[in-house]
Amino acid sequence: MTAAAGVSATRESAMNRPKVPGTLSLRTRSRKNGLQEGVARWETAQTAIIICDMWDTHTCAMSAQRVAAMAPRMNQVVSAARSLGVMIVHSPSDTMKYYEGTPWRERMKNAPAAPSPFPLLGRCAREPEEERKFPIDDSAGGCDDPIPRKETGPPYPWTRENSAIDVAGFDGVSESGQEIYNYFRQEGITNVALMGVHTNICILNRSFGARQMTRLGFQVVLVRDLTDSMYDPRTRPFVSHARGTELIIEHIETRWCPSVLSEDLTRVVPGSDFARPKG
Repeated sequence: MTAAAGVSATRESAMNRPKVPGTLSLRTRSRKNGLQEGVARWETAQTAIIICDMWDTHTCAMSAQRVAAMAPRMNQVVSAARSLGVMIVHSPSDTMKYYEGTPWRERMKNAPAAPSPFPLLGRCAREPEEERKFPIDDSAGGCDDPIPRKETGPPYPWTRENSAIDVAGFDGVSESGQEIYNYFRQEGITNVALMGVHTNICILNRSFGARQMTRLGFQVVLVRDLTDSMYDPRTRPFVSHARGTELIIEHIETRWCPSVLSEDLTRVVPGSDFARPKG
């Protein structure tokens, strides 16, 4: 090996996410066949957390306030999971310009194209049957401000992810379902935990959201204590904002994927993080 090749190999090694042992024990909750609780065992090396649209601000002031309150706790969970070897992907849509040129953005862009079982959609909207059974009316946008701002489309006010959430180490930054899929295939990721906002819109609709990731064959869970909805109590079913979010979580548990609590992403099964002797 030449000196130049040795330097190149060292740099390549430094850029690769280490695959370390460790098993997460996730207490799952599903409603596909009635309320059921179970346990999923996920290897940390095969697990990623996707943080969806935790922006620095929002067109809806109440939504921005709830995101700001949630962000410090989310950062604690993500920091603990990262230290265990879980991959962290930050997906603050519409803000990729802020991250251009960073190693976190380049890591996702440079993953080789991976064949998928079907062409990936840029947006996965509700199908008519799901729309009919959706538990809340968010047709007006779901903002619960006293006087909601009239949505006019882009440009939007958000510019980056909420600054209370650290981007560090071997994290990735992407808003593209295709980029994320490519990187997950490169890294051997089979398990995806989704957290962030909004439960009824982006968590489901985004190209990296629950609908598409489930259809692609990943094991997907929603982190139900680190999410929030766009729901206005002045619309059907006329319940509190907190209860409206719970109804959407229950819908996801019924139709798309189980949910878990964030604390299960912060620790591994005792002894599972020791390297096993070869052979």
